[in-house]
Amino acid sequence: MHRHHHPNGVITLTFDSLADWPVAAHVSTRHGGVSPAPWKSLNFSVLRGDSPDNVAENRRRLASALQLEPGWFVRCHQIHGTGIAKVGWEDAGNTLAASDGLVTDEIGLPLTIVCAACVPLLLYDPAHHALGVVHAGWRGTLNGAATALLWTLQAAYASDPAQVRVCIGPSIGPLSYEVGPEVAALAQLRLPHPAAALHYPNGPQANPHLDLWQANLQLLHQAGVPAEQCEQSAIDTARHTADFFSHRAEEGRCGLFSLVAWLQPAQ
Repeated sequence: MHRHHHPNGVITLTFDSLADWPVAAHVSTRHGGVSPAPWKSLNFSVLRGDSPDNVAENRRRLASALQLEPGWFVRCHQIHGTGIAKVGWEDAGNTLAASDGLVTDEIGLPLTIVCAACVPLLLYDPAHHALGVVHAGWRGTLNGAATALLWTLQAAYASDPAQVRVCIGPSIGPLSYEVGPEVAALAQLRLPHPAAALHYPNGPQANPHLDLWQANLQLLHQAGVPAEQCEQSAIDTARHTADFFSHRAEEGRCGLFSLVAWLQPAQ
């Protein structure tokens, strides 16, 4: 990923694989906002103790850094499910209920999800110039949020999985993500190659670690997306708390960062 230092102090990362496509996507870091500790400083959550005024100012700062209007952003409620909403300019400024992902083919409409440990996932269909984003923790990942996003692009815009580009942003990584036996059992049931996503660094009798990046890629490959069209940041938020919030590493006393993505005019 490429690091951008904006004039107002906001720092974002962009995906290398999208550089030549007419789509913009920025992952915010924790830098450039107004929130005090433990949400310091560019926090987008109003549910973890930070003030709504601080979060509103942080949204304005991110919008300014990206040269967007804060009233354009479309958000989703994020309930750790697999619901995907198709949105247009009539949804600008709204938060879509009962959804964890968004798709659009509207030029310039920013789609937004927030994360601290969960995976921010982006799909782009260059053939139909359509875009989707989804938030996927272990529940969303193992219940198929990534493939739900892909299917929604197919249903809405006739997207062909063989042409879709995939970007996986920063999230908790496999070295940091110990899970319980119930999560491991669900991974065994739902993933095409569970052994590649479950690791036992502390021995076979200990709890496993789950690789959320690998799990999402497996499901997308199974659905027809070629491996060479997928980029993963491989940034473990739990090991990079200087730049990112991490629910696991900071024991829930943290904010949330954003993935913001929008379509540019087709070339």
